[in-house]
Amino acid sequence: KDLITDLKENLSHHFKEVMVGLMYPPASYDAHELWHALKGVDTEEKCLIDILSSRSNMELFQIKEAYLMHYNTDLQQDIDSETSGHFRDTLMNLAQGTRMEGYADPSTAVQDAMILWEACQQKTGEHKNMLQMILCNRSHQQLWMVFQEFQNISGQDIVDAINECYDGYFQELLVAIVLCIRDKPSYFAYRLYNAIHDFGFHNKTVIRILIARSEIDLMNIRQRYKERYGKSLFHDIKHFASGHYESALLAICAGDTEDY
Repeated sequence: KDLITDLKENLSHHFKEVMVGLMYPPASYDAHELWHALKGVDTEEKCLIDILSSRSNMELFQIKEAYLMHYNTDLQQDIDSETSGHFRDTLMNLAQGTRMEGYADPSTAVQDAMILWEACQQKTGEHKNMLQMILCNRSHQQLWMVFQEFQNISGQDIVDAINECYDGYFQELLVAIVLCIRDKPSYFAYRLYNAIHDFGFHNKTVIRILIARSEIDLMNIRQRYKERYGKSLFHDIKHFASGHYESALLAICAGDTEDY
């Protein structure tokens, strides 16, 4: 007998989503979430943003392999057909998994910062392409320097500049890339807080992040959450969820003694 099939047949609602999700290896789980985000009734752009802006080159390679194996189709082809515009172009670039690793050059950082500043002023198609190319392909170390040089040149934080100059899912994706480069646990703490408080507990987002980060950086996410929002993640889940579903989420999240 297949355990996943039995779980699907014998459990229900959000509790079933959690238990089934925990059965997948990480790359297969991400592939599963991307497939449903792209092929569901409505495209779930925020799911695409969360996953593709935060995964490493190796993780993206494994996700694409899992996607092809489970769904017999190419992830990048599905992104191309189900999304559009500069949002699509940026997702496609991220999905390639070709970000440079470990390389940093101060002189290039100044040039890149100038290009980003111009892209925020001009906002032409060509400038948008340059903006996403830099954010999707430069190493994390390089982009740390670029963001500092951007601040020096413009007197403005890169996130504030992007929020002022762009809108829609393209803007959300660019900001997510920057935030993940700066501090991935803080980004996911922010996404969890929004999902819990701004959307009346957006179950799919909470489940996806807790499962996907459970064996990676969930302890750090919990710490950032408490530092930033005053209440623990454990406390907020307990306040909004109930029953076996609540128990499952709390078991993944775990909690300090003072959280109970």
